[in-house]
Amino acid sequence: MTSSNPSLESTRPPARRTEWIITLLIRVAGYLSIFYVALISLFLLKEGLPALTDVPLSSLAGKFWYPIEGYYSLWPLIFGSLTVTLGAALFAVPLGLGTAIFLSEVAPKWVKETLKPLVELLAGLPSVVLGFVGILVLSPFIRKAFDLPTGLTAFTGALLLGWAAIPTIVSIAEDALYGVPRSYREAALAVGATPWQVIWGVTLPAARSGVLTAVMLGIGRVIGETMAVMMVTGNAPVLPSGLGALFGPVRTMTATIASEMGEVATGSQHYQVLFLIGIVLFALSLIINITAFMVSNRRTQRVERLLS
Repeated sequence: MTSSNPSLESTRPPARRTEWIITLLIRVAGYLSIFYVALISLFLLKEGLPALTDVPLSSLAGKFWYPIEGYYSLWPLIFGSLTVTLGAALFAVPLGLGTAIFLSEVAPKWVKETLKPLVELLAGLPSVVLGFVGILVLSPFIRKAFDLPTGLTAFTGALLLGWAAIPTIVSIAEDALYGVPRSYREAALAVGATPWQVIWGVTLPAARSGVLTAVMLGIGRVIGETMAVMMVTGNAPVLPSGLGALFGPVRTMTATIASEMGEVATGSQHYQVLFLIGIVLFALSLIINITAFMVSNRRTQRVERLLS
């Protein structure tokens, strides 16, 4: 015969109700997130897609962004964003990954415990503060160092946004490197590999998915930046031509929306084109986040197969 525990039976139903409520709240939060993203998508499509029919295609595919005269070419804005983004990636990825490797594999424990919170603290700096530092410090330095007529250039924006992306890359990449099993390192050292050979030949390949995720999320931070890039790039919608464009003023898509949305008439062609730019930005951000999720999910599935 089995004896029942009255106290256990009396407390079980409330525990089940609490678990059910928590599960329900989590599901509602997840569904609401999807619902809000869907609403944003529908709103952008509703306001931006009419530009494809109301604005002449020759204007959208031209070379000039000059709304007063009816020129709404997206190319100067798209290439301006790509120039700043690629420049920031070239600066942030090596420095961010190098810092993550140092914190995970080389630095003593006390250095890691001191340096990592300071790096992550940089991620909390407001964009306007970064832009303020860029105008007062970085821009004059770039102008004098390269003998330029102005320091408000794509290169200045790339350096500033690369600095903003470093904390994201360092934090996620360091976690991915730290998650590599210690037995991998010990096995490599046991067969005669040097510490640097272990890092480049074992640890980094094992954490490849997490490192790629860190890089893509850092690039996503750069693409979505607004205030900082608007303050230091000169805001000139010029179609870049050659490497010299890196040291000239540009205008990004985010800066265009932020600087012009408050001045347009609702429903006008200018208004519709600004929302069309928002659709392009939304699509780029969605692609980057989906790619990061797929890369991270592939690593999780690979680990699950190894464990099974």
